[in-house]
Amino acid sequence: MNQYITAAVIKELREKHQMTQLQLAQRLGVSDKAISKWETGKGYPDITLLEPIAEAFQISIAELLSGNAIYNTNVSSNMLRSKFYVCPICGNVIHSMGETVMHCHGVQLAAAEPEESDEHHMIFMERVEDEYFVRIDHEMTKQHYISFIAALSSDRIQMVKLYPEGNAEARFKINGVKKILFYCNRDGLFFINPRMGIDDKPANYDDTEDRRQLEEVAVMLFK
Repeated sequence: MNQYITAAVIKELREKHQMTQLQLAQRLGVSDKAISKWETGKGYPDITLLEPIAEAFQISIAELLSGNAIYNTNVSSNMLRSKFYVCPICGNVIHSMGETVMHCHGVQLAAAEPEESDEHHMIFMERVEDEYFVRIDHEMTKQHYISFIAALSSDRIQMVKLYPEGNAEARFKINGVKKILFYCNRDGLFFINPRMGIDDKPANYDDTEDRRQLEEVAVMLFK
């Protein structure tokens, strides 16, 4: 156990569940003064209370001890809320449908924060019948490469794992795809939202300035 439950976590979870200190105390069989001490950092709950506290907040003990703010939006089962965790040691990729606590090789992993694709991580999409052919303009050496490409819709994820010295490309079924993500081992997670009228055309837009202009028009038309 690297850390114990913190005052901030107890208070945030209690307020998130709209419970008073007295209500939480009654559920745990302690006094409201004890809850106050925990939340001000003047004391800690006994280890035997960790399971009852986790049950009161409807989370796991591992989440309770993580020290992170917990927001269990997982229950909505929306793949567009997907989180990706990448181990910096082995490159293992872990997917979840919401906030969670992930460890690999003894390291607690933070969810990768997606950024919009830039000039160093250009993505090109072409419609081929009922699929998107996705290509990333990026080197694929053992030191610098794209680790995976994923296509997200509200109810499913399509993911292709890539490897150094291969091609940074993948094919995905178009139906319902709302977001394309890809991960660079050095620069992190990037995304692009397919644009109606651009990425559903059976042509490849390699002219970045032309694509930028088309996207501006698409944003205006499909706000």
